[in-house]
Amino acid sequence: MTINQKKDGSKLTLALEGRLDTTTAPQLEEAVRAGIDGLTELHFDFAELEYISSAGLRVLLSAQKSMNKQGEMVIHNANSDLMDIFEVTGFSDILNIQ
Repeated sequence: MTINQKKDGSKLTLALEGRLDTTTAPQLEEAVRAGIDGLTELHFDFAELEYISSAGLRVLLSAQKSMNKQGEMVIHNANSDLMDIFEVTGFSDILNIQ
C-alpha cells in the first residue's frame, strides 16, 4: 500500500493506493498518529484503494474517535466494493463517507 500525504494548515489528506489489510494497517496507523496533532480536518481519499480488511477498519475507527474530539474526518471516493464492506459492518453509519 502507498500513502500519499498532503497537509494544508490544519487539514491532512491521506490518499491510499492498494490494499489496506493486516500487513499494511500499521503503516496507516503510524501515518495517522504522526499527523493528527493539531488537525481540524482529516480526509481519506480511497480512489485508488482496492480492499480494506477488519484491521484497516480498526485504524479508521480509531482515527474517527480521535477526530471526534478535535474536528472532522471524511472519506472520499470509496468504490462500490468498499461501500459494501462499510455497509455490512455498519461503518457507513459511523463514518462520514462522501
